[in-house]
Amino acid sequence: MEGHLFGIPNVDVILVLGILIFFALMETIAGYLKRSKKTKGDWIQEFGGFLMVSVVIKTAIIFSSLALCRLLIPQFSLVLYGSSFALITILYMLGDDLLQYWYHRSAHEYQFLWKLHRTHHQAEELGFFAAYRNAGLYYVLMPNLWLGGIFVFLGGAKAVAVGLILKQIIVIGAHSTIAWDKFFYKRKWLSPITWVLEHIFVTPAFHYAHHGKTKRDGISDPNGNFGNMFSLWDQLFGTATFTRQFPAELGLENDPKEHWSEAYFHPFIKSKNPNSELSKGYVKHDTTHNEPSTVHLEKGKKYLYCACGMSKNQPFCDSSHHGSKKTPVLFEAERTGEVRLCNCKKTKASPFCDDSHLTVEG
Repeated sequence: MEGHLFGIPNVDVILVLGILIFFALMETIAGYLKRSKKTKGDWIQEFGGFLMVSVVIKTAIIFSSLALCRLLIPQFSLVLYGSSFALITILYMLGDDLLQYWYHRSAHEYQFLWKLHRTHHQAEELGFFAAYRNAGLYYVLMPNLWLGGIFVFLGGAKAVAVGLILKQIIVIGAHSTIAWDKFFYKRKWLSPITWVLEHIFVTPAFHYAHHGKTKRDGISDPNGNFGNMFSLWDQLFGTATFTRQFPAELGLENDPKEHWSEAYFHPFIKSKNPNSELSKGYVKHDTTHNEPSTVHLEKGKKYLYCACGMSKNQPFCDSSHHGSKKTPVLFEAERTGEVRLCNCKKTKASPFCDDSHLTVEG
């Protein structure tokens, strides 16, 4: 296999630890630990998750992918060795991040993956270890980790090491309470540089919007901003929201707050809370019906309309859409008064009723 990067064994792991220590020190100096309301379970999930994915899961995936490559495509061993290091590194980083974009997005659109990822969104405050808060199986199935093993087999070990180091700087920085991008937002003369930065890389403001509790605040978009290192993919696939603001509330609405072991070891350990998606036999029911709801709206106020048909608070969203491709409709009332909102979800004038339910009834 290739020699170690800079001649140092496991230098990528050492540097990632260094990045974490740097952000931890910066956040501690800024008073984060004193202000933090994280529970013991939060710290176990985040620090424990970091140890598991860094020491156990990634190592197992690398060895497993190497073994599979030797079995299936032995003729391609070290085929990239001697090629342009810069080109291989760029190709690896783009491939890695594109795969993770679609995996992350799928984790919001499919129930099975959402249940592995939802603990990441239960965090009501972020911080240097929050990036590692997911169920263990979420990482085992992560395709870009397997891509890293394949690149190592092909002779791109150094490119993988450099790519991982650069990515962790962005990812950990985007989850950190040290919002470095605020410096740029406060200085208009830096606006051209700021625009370029946020339209290439994931900034804290861009990622914090993804962790916001609800779109009603006009800042958050829990069903968008899926990028990890690059914001390019969100722009390309229509899921980008740029506000340069930070949500006041993070986390999940109607969070049942399972024990950390139930969240991390799902689906092998089921939640004991019957109201939890992670409990045995939990089912989201169709709550649509034909009759529209007559509701009182206030001019200028924002409302979030349920489009998935599973909310227990029809016609408004209660976050039941997580784990589906349906996303709620944010709208602002143009006048104060009563309106009819659709409950059959067949309207062409969403969220307002256009009497499509009469066709459904017929």
